Amino acid sequence: MNPAATAPAAVGTALLDDFSLEMTGKDVPALEEAGGSIPRGTRINVTFLAGEDHATRLAAARAVRRLGFVPVPHISARRLPSRAALEEFLAGLAADGTADDVFVVGGDPARPEGPYEDALAVIRSGLLERHGVRHIGISGYPEGHPAISGPALWSALTDKAAAIGAGPFTGDVITQFGFDAEPVLDWLAAVRARGVDLPVRIGVPGPAGVRRLVGYATRFGVGTSASVARKYGFSLTNLLGTAGPDRFLHALGERYDPARHGVVKVHFYTFGGLRTTAQWVGAFRERAR
Repeated sequence: MNPAATAPAAVGTALLDDFSLEMTGKDVPALEEAGGSIPRGTRINVTFLAGEDHATRLAAARAVRRLGFVPVPHISARRLPSRAALEEFLAGLAADGTADDVFVVGGDPARPEGPYEDALAVIRSGLLERHGVRHIGISGYPEGHPAISGPALWSALTDKAAAIGAGPFTGDVITQFGFDAEPVLDWLAAVRARGVDLPVRIGVPGPAGVRRLVGYATRFGVGTSASVARKYGFSLTNLLGTAGPDRFLHALGERYDPARHGVVKVHFYTFGGLRTTAQWVGAFRERAR
């Protein structure tokens, strides 16, 4: 049988089950609009953006829970001005019943705004378990990071995974998005070879305008060579169209080997909107059947 013919079913059953989504604190109206297209119990990450305060983030997490989904609030270590600010945010989550799951990332600032240099410092602070956190998500970078060396990234990943394993937590890894499945799969194999056995959620851009996709890729150091763009399904000479991750997921499904790559799921960055992404996922899974 042609492997390409079986790839959609493989993706639909092995990778797209229990997919997750991402939103900002200001996307609550968009989530309410998209709610009917998203399976109940879906994990929805709430980002920790500059310019949004704790009240906005807490309100978004409450809305996610109210609508029947699992809120995963982000904590950006370098954006925290003080230990008290972290305690205040965690206490707010705990009071709202939205503290079980968090995603901890270093964050964009070149210099920390407070006492936390990186995500590991937050995990080791003792405050997460004190406020009822049970599951911690951490970041992974299959194509590297524009401001962090490869050895430093590997050290950070293994140290964070070890800290999660040593604490009263479960965890997973959410990767930066990309347009080429091959480096993602190679990175997954390298992750497992280093003894990290946490489930990995592969970051995938939901369908969006090509210009927007390329803009985000440039910002985050994601490869967009002409060959990679063509493989994904768009052209760098025509930025006016839209592109979805169909080809990427087919390629991922064809080469995904649970014995080698471990537990793998998909996390959608909703650059084109929550509703558009959720409806695309539903249509893709229907085609897989």
